[in-house]
Amino acid sequence: MTTDSLSTTFAALADPTRRAILAQLALGEATVAELTKPFSISAPAVTKHLKVLQRAKLITQGRHAQWRPCQLNATPLREAADFIEQYRQYWEQSLDRLEAYLKILQTEEMQSAGKKD
Repeated sequence: MTTDSLSTTFAALADPTRRAILAQLALGEATVAELTKPFSISAPAVTKHLKVLQRAKLITQGRHAQWRPCQLNATPLREAADFIEQYRQYWEQSLDRLEAYLKILQTEEMQSAGKKD
């Protein structure tokens, strides 16, 4: 079964540890050892998270002597943000329509309250 890149990105982002790793990498390149420090999980567990992020193409991992520095690849995040943006626009338009409707109701209420006086 083939999974599209957007699904892979969202699946990788579903885990808070992976999101924290991405936040660290947004500050700059880091080794696996550096990425492991903030977490109370084992280095092999962090490595498993890194593999998920690599499969989603959210990070790249190089090789420099015995170190394997990781870098953020923000391209899949842009694709996810573009997808979500469509729905943000939908909700903003829906809220704008609701606001306009509420103003109509308030105006009608004020007018009928003025007629009662």
